[in-house]
Amino acid sequence: MFNGFNVERLKRFERFKPDFCVKKLGLIAGNGKFPLIFAEQAKRAGVSVVAVAHRGETPKAIEGMVDALTWVYVGELGKVIRAFHHAGIREAVMAGGIQKVRLFSNFRPDLRGAAFLARVRSREDDQLLRAVAEELEREGIRILESTLFLSELLPSEGVLTRRPPTTEQWEDIRIGLETAKELGRLGIGQTVVVKNRVVLAVEAVEGTDAAIRRGGSLGKGGFVVVKVSKPQQDLRFDVPAVGVDTVELLHELKGAVLAVEAGKTILLEKEDLLKEANRRGIVVVAVSGEKK
Repeated sequence: MFNGFNVERLKRFERFKPDFCVKKLGLIAGNGKFPLIFAEQAKRAGVSVVAVAHRGETPKAIEGMVDALTWVYVGELGKVIRAFHHAGIREAVMAGGIQKVRLFSNFRPDLRGAAFLARVRSREDDQLLRAVAEELEREGIRILESTLFLSELLPSEGVLTRRPPTTEQWEDIRIGLETAKELGRLGIGQTVVVKNRVVLAVEAVEGTDAAIRRGGSLGKGGFVVVKVSKPQQDLRFDVPAVGVDTVELLHELKGAVLAVEAGKTILLEKEDLLKEANRRGIVVVAVSGEKK
């Protein structure tokens, strides 16, 4: 081991050049626990983290977890670039999402952000984020994969809890997986709620938790939640993630199964998540997203 890495993980980073001897990394922090966990893991690896956090999105706890921090409103692209240039940042990571509803409420683009949006034709998540990455790279700031320090949080295929799904639940998982992949292909969402081979809810602009609540209220317990990556998933951003809060929500609504895509969905607080799932009797399984 060296600075929290093993040999296999170091091999994974070789393609990022310069051989991952970078000592300072930018973090564009969105909502949820993802940016907090990323910052913690990066610090453990001996990397100095310079973060840009979004007002109304990023948890305030980020302030105690990074070496430098700039708060911005959604759309202040010029301010993001200036903060990174001032800190000498050449590589950065995007961790955590931005609620699309912010485009209709707490959205305050600066001149650079407004000019950028005027040029971008699509508001679909992947295309928009890819365009942001290209804009930053033109400024000498390369965007790396958001799973950079988190490979141990990406589950391998298999049942992750003590209890496996029933035959009926496996069928619901299959249906949910097919539906979620199609949703992802269309750029709509990544989460589906299923019970008794009926799709109860699909995720759209409202986000994962709201989709689960909607499906759970219709299913009246015993439902299955499936969350996957998009077929065209770019691991630099918008990587699907679930955490302890997801398990607690399933327990509250009497859900039965949480299925995620193996190798492409981050289990935030992985040990605590599985411990809570076992305690609550909720099945957690990682499934292949490839057609068989």
